[in-house]
Amino acid sequence: MAEKFESAHERWLQSHLDRRTGERRGRLARKRYAETLFLRQVWWPLFGSFDALHPEYEVADWRGRSYFADFVWLPGSGEKLVFEVKGFGPHVTEMDRRGYCEELNRETFLQGLGYRVVSIPHDDVASRPDVVQSLLRMVLSRFRAAGEPVTRSRWMEKEILLLARSQLGTIRPLDVERHLKVNHRTAVRQLKDMCESGWLRPVRNGSNGERIVRYELAKLEIWEHG
Repeated sequence: MAEKFESAHERWLQSHLDRRTGERRGRLARKRYAETLFLRQVWWPLFGSFDALHPEYEVADWRGRSYFADFVWLPGSGEKLVFEVKGFGPHVTEMDRRGYCEELNRETFLQGLGYRVVSIPHDDVASRPDVVQSLLRMVLSRFRAAGEPVTRSRWMEKEILLLARSQLGTIRPLDVERHLKVNHRTAVRQLKDMCESGWLRPVRNGSNGERIVRYELAKLEIWEHG
């Protein structure tokens, strides 16, 4: 039986607490509601584990001051991803101009250190976690833990999704053939596989509706309103 979120989260959090002291431990012990909600509604459904995910991760900023990212993911492939769950109040309405500048400078500095910064709206975590899951799935599809191969099919899936997005959410087998330099049979098979996995849905034409003329993103509202 798969481990439940509560027990896995408690064990993961305690393992990080056991390795910290002082303010670094105190900050983690005061973990906020928004971050836990993100783990429960977005991260856990996507991964089913917290492997390589580090909470309240300390990085020195360009002034030499300690900055604690909500989460940093270190999958073991040399990649470093920062996830920040941002509420509208603290990060918009309650922030002065100086604070706003420092936040943007911090993100630029992190990018310079090799981190990829992903900002996540708290409102969507709370009310539209499926949107956040879908967007993160696209971002994280580029990265794999050490030893886990990136298959050709997974690479094609990502490229097809990006191409469909650039074409207002629709795509034809011919588009895939031209973009990926594959034959018609391979393009159709990949598109059908993506329909089965829930990424795409077929659009049919003709009197009996048997002929598939194109495919569209299954959750187009993610792209229009996300």
